[in-house]
Order: sequence, then C-alpha cells, then structure tokens
Amino acid sequence: MPLDQIGETLASFYDSLVAEGVPEHLAALVRKVRQSEVDAAGLSAPLEARPRVQRLALVVEDDREIRALAEALLEETELAVVGCDSAEAALAVLQARGGDVALVFADVRLAGAMDGVQLARAVATLWPRARLVVTSGHCVDRPDIPTEAVFIQKPWRALDVLLEAERASGEPPPPIG
Repeated sequence: MPLDQIGETLASFYDSLVAEGVPEHLAALVRKVRQSEVDAAGLSAPLEARPRVQRLALVVEDDREIRALAEALLEETELAVVGCDSAEAALAVLQARGGDVALVFADVRLAGAMDGVQLARAVATLWPRARLVVTSGHCVDRPDIPTEAVFIQKPWRALDVLLEAERASGEPPPPIG
C-alpha cells in the first residue's frame, strides 16, 4: 500500500480515534501526515498566518454563581473559558480538547460521582501539561491532592486566580510531535 494511501486512511480516521482516546503520539502522527498533505499541495500558509488554537481554562465548580464568577474572571485572560459543574463533564472536555487545556481550576466538592480530588489525580496523570488548581472552602489534606496541583483556599482572591491563569498561558502549548 502506498504511503500516501496510508496517510489518507489515517487522516480519515483521525476524528474518531481522538474521540476514542487514542494516545497523543498517534494523534500527533496523524496531524503530521495531514500537514504534509497540505504542504505537498502547496496550500501551506506561513506560520504567522496560520490560525492559532486558543488554549483553554476549564472551570469545574458545582455552585453556579461561583463558577460564573471564576469564568468571568478568567475571560479577562488570554485563555478561552469552559465551565463544567461536574468532574465527568470536565473529563469529556479534556478527552475532546485535552491538548488545548492550559488550566484546570476545580473545586473539591462537585456534582456527580467524582469529586475534585479524583479529577485532579486524573488530570495530573493523563494531561500533565495542564496547570492544575484545586480550591475548597473546607480543609483538604495536602497528601490528598497531586503534588503538581496548586491549592487555593476559598474564598479565593481574584489576583491568585489570575496569577495561575497567567502562569498557565505563559507556558508553551504542548508540542505536536
């Protein structure tokens, strides 16, 4: 089978593969194949002219008012904002756009079966490039949350949240290959 045909076949399955949770290195290979096809066709735009995928801040909070406040605050940053009321909803966003997520800002108590600590462990393991901020109005033992996570006690200060967003947006996006 010619290499071009293999590339076309991989590219045609890309969206369904990503939705099923294909490892990032395979997804990166498919993106490279697609890009080489575009380059070969002479359609490649200069790097500066290519649209940049906006990185995301994921706010995971079951209290609608607090989530709206955090979302409004983070909308003032360079990050696009997605709000979720449960860890399960957040995981769906991460599965679809995990490589674009720069910041996960999660409360410990959430709607749904998973809590914020369980979500933090999953993010630290599966999406280690995302900056992880855990918040709670209750006492949380530091050993319960991943060492990669930053803990901010509620009520949090807007400045603390904005600093974490700045750190997250200042880190380079994950490499394609």
